Order: sequence, then structure tokens, then C-alpha cells
Amino acid sequence: MNGLVLSGGASKRMGRDKALLTPAGVPQLSATFHLLSSHVDACFVSLRDEQRQEPLRAQFPGLVDGIAGIGPAAGLLAAHHAFPAAAWLVVACDLPQLDDATLAALIDARTPHQVAVAYRSAHDGLAEPLCALWEPIALARLQSQVSAGRYRLRDVLGAPDVLLLDALGNGALDNINTPDDLENLQRRMPSAQP
Repeated sequence: MNGLVLSGGASKRMGRDKALLTPAGVPQLSATFHLLSSHVDACFVSLRDEQRQEPLRAQFPGLVDGIAGIGPAAGLLAAHHAFPAAAWLVVACDLPQLDDATLAALIDARTPHQVAVAYRSAHDGLAEPLCALWEPIALARLQSQVSAGRYRLRDVLGAPDVLLLDALGNGALDNINTPDDLENLQRRMPSAQP
């Protein structure tokens, strides 16, 4: 099982690169990569082609999105194309409260009968695709879906052979997409930095 940190987004709502934010004192990309690395055999960072030379991303093994403009599906498909037999533990780089227990629960729930394991969103009850364990068959389904012009990760994770876990309720899946999200995090975590 490999790990993939999704960091190829444009961060339009935030107005600056979310991977470079330092809510815990280190860049969010670094913190996420090191956390994920302890749970997988090999870990990679997903990025767009124009991000290859960005100094922080250049420090980590990278997988460049092969298809522009399709969101996080591009990162997952780049990972699947690079290592088609691997399962992937995938996390977004903008989850500052992500912890070992949240990742371990996904791995512990893995069975041969499920094509993916994800958390159920506390907001809408659907799968959280950006903190999930994707088996090769789920990624093959994503490839077929993208070939048909559909890019929503949740469409793949809505299948009956996907295991959805209840969120742990510890804020680990709360992302920081906007300046308001970051400000709210800073209020909850006094040590948080911009």
C-alpha cells in the first residue's frame, strides 16, 4: 500500500497555496507527508506539472497529474498509472488535524471484499474521498468514469462494495479551504499559525 498526498489544487478559495500554510508550525504539506509516510510502504505527493519546481514540493517524491482540469481525480489516476497493482491511502494536504488514529482506522477496516474504505462525511453522510483507502479496482473504476467525462470521486465511492466508516468526531477531516476556515482553526488551536 502506497500513500498519496494530494497537493495539486489551485487553492483559489484560499487565495494562496494551502500546502504551504503552517497551522502547526511546519508547512501543511510536510506535516501531512510525514504523518502518512508512517502508515504506508512508499509515499508520494501529487502535483501539477507547473508545481514541479516549487521548492517544498521538490523535496518529496512526486507524481505529476496527467490530465489537467479534472481536480483530485488527476492525482489518483497518476498514482494508479505509476503503480497499477498498488492500493493507495490518499489524503488531501489541507487537513491540519489529521492524526494517526484516523489513518489507522482506515487501514484496520480494510478487507478483501471492499474496493475502498472511506469515512462518512459528518456534513452530508456521503463518502469523504480525500481521506480514503483506494484499492486498484476502485481506481480502475475511476479511470472508466473519467474516460466517460465524469470526475467526481464520490461517484466511485457510492458503490455497495465500498466500506464507509463513521467519522471519529475529532476534527481530523476538517479541511482549510478558505481564509475563514484558517481563522476558525486558529481560534480552536491557539498554537495554529497562518
